[in-house]
Amino acid sequence: MSVDPIGILIGVKTRIHIDREVYESPNPTTGEALYHLGEISHGEELFREAGGDQEDVLVPRDGSPILLTEDEHFYSQKDFRLIVNLEEKLVTEKKQSFGDIVKLAYPKPPSGNQISYKVSYRKGPPANPKGSLVEGESVKVKNGMIFDVAPTDKS
Repeated sequence: MSVDPIGILIGVKTRIHIDREVYESPNPTTGEALYHLGEISHGEELFREAGGDQEDVLVPRDGSPILLTEDEHFYSQKDFRLIVNLEEKLVTEKKQSFGDIVKLAYPKPPSGNQISYKVSYRKGPPANPKGSLVEGESVKVKNGMIFDVAPTDKS
């Protein structure tokens, strides 16, 4: 065990946080190891929180060395860009419900008691690459995922 020039212990496990979960990581580590540790899927990015008003830093998904500090925070991509009825929408949650998607498509829904919605999607993550949603269901999303939402008349 040694100490680097700024006082970080080298060769010990360091407690860090990825998406609010606590992990122990060797120090130093690599971006590739952090993506693996936090189970960050391909197509998602990992960011290192920066202090104050500085921009958070993208962690490269490679073997570059990264020095960690105790209780440092990392998070996977904050915003997901979805295409809903041909319009780009940004969401912050990795899981979206049927109701969430309908609200994105129709912020001011069509009126009438007999209106329901049909929701289908494609270009999703490997766990759910395509399919449809019904009331009460949710789906994991990824950047570029496409949703088609159509109002239907129950009568």
